Amino acid sequence: MVIRGCPQPRDTIDIVVDHQCRAVYDYHAHTNYSDGRFMFRMARAAERAGLDGIGFTDHCTVTEREFRREERASYGFNLDATYERRRQGIESLREDADVAIYDAVEMDYHPNDEGEIADFLAEAGFDYAIGSVHELDDANVQVPSNYVDRSDDELDRLVDEYFDHLVALIESELFDIAAHPDLIERTPPLAGRATEAQYRRVAEAFADSRTIPEINAGRALTDLDLVHPTEPFLTVLAEYGIDVTVGSDSHTPDELEARRPFLAAFFEDRGLEPVAPSALR
Repeated sequence: MVIRGCPQPRDTIDIVVDHQCRAVYDYHAHTNYSDGRFMFRMARAAERAGLDGIGFTDHCTVTEREFRREERASYGFNLDATYERRRQGIESLREDADVAIYDAVEMDYHPNDEGEIADFLAEAGFDYAIGSVHELDDANVQVPSNYVDRSDDELDRLVDEYFDHLVALIESELFDIAAHPDLIERTPPLAGRATEAQYRRVAEAFADSRTIPEINAGRALTDLDLVHPTEPFLTVLAEYGIDVTVGSDSHTPDELEARRPFLAAFFEDRGLEPVAPSALR
């Protein structure tokens, strides 16, 4: 089994032949620079898990929209102001770590913020960038209470809007990875409403883009028992020959260590071959 483009920071690319290599790289994890644990603890967990590379992809929001600026302040997501300090910490960790550490980012995406996002990414020069659609109708898409009182027609409209934004994210060509591409499945009022036509629209956008989806295990070992993309979506992506990458979306060392074997088995069972983000290939 191989992972295509198993990379070393930053430019060297090796092909690794090993039946475990499918989950040796984890391109989506968080640290104390957003809502995760200390960087050194996440790096040590990656070593214990037998990873060859870990991507630190802390949340980041750049916007002029007041709603999102207030939410950013309340969550304390300020990587736009602290990425240089985090980079110094990553460089220090790399000196002694037995795992490659990537200096990356998970950007909140909204079409109205595209100019600000493009400027920031060009300035920051991350190893790679993940894009995520985290909001619908000026609200966090992962909070069910934001949507419980909506009519079926309104909920269907919101799901359609979610996929509009996801396609815009892909077509922007700003990102190497699209995170948890069916995030709405985490939210009961929105879950189960996506259609095959919407999946095909997204697959067509991926087919024409450098951006690839991730297999995201952020809710895999929870009561929700959910992997993104869900099986119907993944089937459509496979039909279009869309490459996928791998991200545990871990926020703690325990999550990172537990999700590594889960992801290895997930890829093995489905015969998938994950690829590295385009910026690392």
